[in-house]
Amino acid sequence: MSHSVISVRNLSTRFGVAWIHRQLNLEIAAGDMVALVGGSGSGKTTLLRQMIGLLTPTEGEIRLFDEPLFGGGVARERSLRQRFGVLFQNGALFSAFSVFDNIAFPLRELKCLDETTIRDLVMLKLDMVELLPRHAALMPAELSGGMVKRVALARALALEPELLLLDEPTAGLDPDRSDSFVRLTRMLGEELGLTVVLVTHDLDTLAALATRVAVLAEQHILAFGSVDEIMRIDHPFIRNFFHSERSQRALAHHH
Repeated sequence: MSHSVISVRNLSTRFGVAWIHRQLNLEIAAGDMVALVGGSGSGKTTLLRQMIGLLTPTEGEIRLFDEPLFGGGVARERSLRQRFGVLFQNGALFSAFSVFDNIAFPLRELKCLDETTIRDLVMLKLDMVELLPRHAALMPAELSGGMVKRVALARALALEPELLLLDEPTAGLDPDRSDSFVRLTRMLGEELGLTVVLVTHDLDTLAALATRVAVLAEQHILAFGSVDEIMRIDHPFIRNFFHSERSQRALAHHH
């Protein structure tokens, strides 16, 4: 029995008078690659932010690695945070830091590694995301969109997390760059034994990466299963998302 890496129980979220989530439940097992999909305004990114403790739900509980996400003191929360990496939609690199210093940032935060070790680790991560040593000196403004994503991925993996969360990882990339980023993420996910959760509206990304799909609709997880299982469900969002001509082409390409 694989343990749950993320466990969301009876989660409800209210912004002002509007309920975004009501009684939402989701269990993600170790090694799963889960795509979280839903219409705009369905609260996908909100849920992702709650999973990493950036937002607190109105009601309900989130556990990571079977530990409550909130509470238990600063040291425990910090050690939990080191077990996951996050890649935000636009890469969110520090614009005043070089590529090297962006990737080194989480390592330096640990306050227990010397600069020689940090340098070795940064170079290792750069290599992992298929960038060259000379790229370390570049500033974010000098990078292509695809390189920004790779540097952000290297930074997200700096502390060797077990869980990787990606918010629209291929947004803004052309199809070739998008494909190569997805291939890289899948390869690293498999090599490192990561559990991956990604918010995406891109069917190519979903088809190439996800082993399971969680559909967020009507304020809760409407369905959770393999792509094939999800496609058999008769629901307006699922019909529009999975059964359009473009969707069918993307799915045929990856099957």
